[in-house]
Amino acid sequence: MSGPNGDPNVSIGIDEEEEFGEEEYAAINAMLDQINSCLDDLEERNDSLNTKLKELLESNRQTRQEFRQQLSEGPAQTPPSPPPPSSSELGGREEQ
Repeated sequence: MSGPNGDPNVSIGIDEEEEFGEEEYAAINAMLDQINSCLDDLEERNDSLNTKLKELLESNRQTRQEFRQQLSEGPAQTPPSPPPPSSSELGGREEQ
């Protein structure tokens, strides 16, 4: 028989075994329940972080794509300014 780590020829005799009572099994069961609860909590947190990271990656991709588009289009062009108002628009008379 192999041991718990795969060590060959490790035998456990009946005299060497520890007897566990109901209290010990209940304590072990309670500890395993706590461990299971902690692992469930860690799994939920991991899933939440994974979702948030995916959202962040997608947001960064979109931002980079928009930035690249702006760079390829060249500097933003401002619309031409309107011509200055004529004197007739200012209420005055044009001299002739």
